[in-house]
Amino acid sequence: MQIALPGTPLSDRTVRDLLDERARDHPDHILCRFEDRAYSIRELTERADRLAHGLLHAGIVKGDRVLVMLPQHVDHVITIFALLRAGIVWVPVNVHSKGEALAFIAEHAQPVAAIVDEAYRDAFEPVLAIQGIRTLIWRGRAGDPLAFEVLARCSATDALPPGPGPDDIVCLSYSSGTTGEPKGSLVTDRGLRTGAQTCIHVAGMARGDVMLLWEPLHHLAGGQVPLIALLTLSTFALVPRFSASRFWVQAKRYGVTHVHYLGGVLPILLKQPVGPADRDHNVRIAWGGGCPIQVWRMFEERFGVAIREGYGLTEITSFVTANRLGRTGSIGRAIPPFEVCILDDDRRPMRDGEPGEIVVKPQVPGLASKGYFRNAEATANMQRDGWFHTGDLGYRDEDGYFYFIGRKKDSVRRRGENVSAWEVERVINQHPAVEESALVGVPSELGEDDLKVILRLVKGATLLPLDLIRWCEERMPYFQVPRYVAFVDDFPRTPTQRIKKPDLPRTTEDCWDLEASGYVLSRGGGTSEREAANG
Repeated sequence: MQIALPGTPLSDRTVRDLLDERARDHPDHILCRFEDRAYSIRELTERADRLAHGLLHAGIVKGDRVLVMLPQHVDHVITIFALLRAGIVWVPVNVHSKGEALAFIAEHAQPVAAIVDEAYRDAFEPVLAIQGIRTLIWRGRAGDPLAFEVLARCSATDALPPGPGPDDIVCLSYSSGTTGEPKGSLVTDRGLRTGAQTCIHVAGMARGDVMLLWEPLHHLAGGQVPLIALLTLSTFALVPRFSASRFWVQAKRYGVTHVHYLGGVLPILLKQPVGPADRDHNVRIAWGGGCPIQVWRMFEERFGVAIREGYGLTEITSFVTANRLGRTGSIGRAIPPFEVCILDDDRRPMRDGEPGEIVVKPQVPGLASKGYFRNAEATANMQRDGWFHTGDLGYRDEDGYFYFIGRKKDSVRRRGENVSAWEVERVINQHPAVEESALVGVPSELGEDDLKVILRLVKGATLLPLDLIRWCEERMPYFQVPRYVAFVDDFPRTPTQRIKKPDLPRTTEDCWDLEASGYVLSRGGGTSEREAANG
C-alpha cells in the first residue's frame, strides 16, 4: 500500500518560503505557547527577521556555520528560524556538553560564530580559548553590543538577502552514534522539511492539534517540531525540560493532543504514582521510536493514549517506517519515498522473519544527508549502491512490518541520547590510574541501556569507583557518565590485540552501582539527574 506524505517531498519551497506564506495567509495563528505567552506566526517571523538582520550586520553571512547552545526557550525557536531564513548553517550543541566533547565539535565544525546562553559560560569559555571563534553572541549578558538581546532588536525594514535554496546545507548535526569520533551530518533544507513531513505521517498530525515539546531543540527531532506546526497549522507547547511528575498536568494546561517520546520516556511515566491526572487530558497519540514491547499496551491502557512507533536515522533526518495501525512491537512499514530492506553481511536480502541489517534507500534524490562534514571516508562509506547501512539489526514479517532487534554498532542508547563508547573511553583512559577501559551497554529497567565501564588499571594503581565518577562528571555530559564500574586484570582480545567487546560480560551483579551509592550527578544549571527525572 502506497502512503502519500503530507506536502510534497520534492517541493522546492524552502522553510523560509513556508514561513513567508504562513505569515501572509495565517498571521494570527498561534504557533507556539511558552509559559503564559502565546506566539503567533506573525510575531515569530518578525522577531526571526530582526535577529537575522542582526546576525548579518555582525558580519555573519549565508553559508557560515554558527554554534547554537541555548536553553529550551522561545528565543531558541526564533534563533532557528532566523538562521534558516538567512541561510546561515545551524550547528546545534547539546547544552550539557563540556570538556573534550564540546571542544571537538567547536573545532571540527569550524564555526565563525556561536550563540551561547550565559548559563553555559563555564563550559564554553575554555573552548573559546583554544578555538578562536570570531564572533561570540552571549544571551543574557547586559551591556554587550553583540548580546543576543541587542541583535534581536535590529531593524528589519529592509528585505533579507536571498536565503538558502532547497538543496543548500542548512544544518550541521553531530551524532555520537558510532564507535569513532562524532560525525557531522550535512542536512539540507529539503531534508529538514521531509523529516517534518514524515513525523506528521507517523503521528497523524492535523490542523488544530497541539504538541508538547519537551525534547531539547538541539535534537533534530525537537528542532523539527516547529516545522511540523508550520506545515499543519498546529501548535506546539514548549516546556523547559522533561518532567515526569508534571507531564500530564502540562498536557492538560496546554490542551495537548500529541506527545513525542523516546524509548526511556514511556517507562519513566509509567513509574509515576497512579493518579487522576493519568486520564485528565486530551492527548490522543504518542509518537516516536524505541517503545519497549512490555510497555506498549500498559501505557495505552493506563493513559488512554495510542502508540505510534516509527524508525529513522540522522542521515535521512526523518522516519523511514511508520506503525500507524498499532501492531505491538513493530516499527511499522516503509514510508514512501523510502525503501527499507533487511540484508545479511554479504548484502543479500534476508527472507521474512530472518534477522539482518536494516538498510534504507531514498527512492527520489535530495532527501538524504549530503554526507559528513570534513570526513570524506565516512561519506564514501555512508551508502553503497544507494543503500544507507544503518548498523541496526531487525527483521521483516510476512505482512511487510519491520521489527528492531538491536545495534551492530558500538554505541549505546541511554535516556534518549546516543552515547559513543569511543568518546567515553577516550576521556576515561586519560585518568592517571586507568590503563585501558571498555564501555558496554547493559539492560535498563527504563527500556533502553545503562552504561557499564570495565577498567584495567595501571600496574600498582588503585581507584575508587566514586572517585572515577566524580572525575568523569567534570569532563563529560551527565548522560555519558557510567552507572556501573567493574575491574579486570586484562581483556579478551583479538589477534590484533583489540578488545573483544562481544565477549565482555553484560552482568551487573558484581559491579559498583552509582545509583545504589546514593551519589547524584549534576546535570548543570543546578539541576540533578534525579530532579530532572522526578520533575
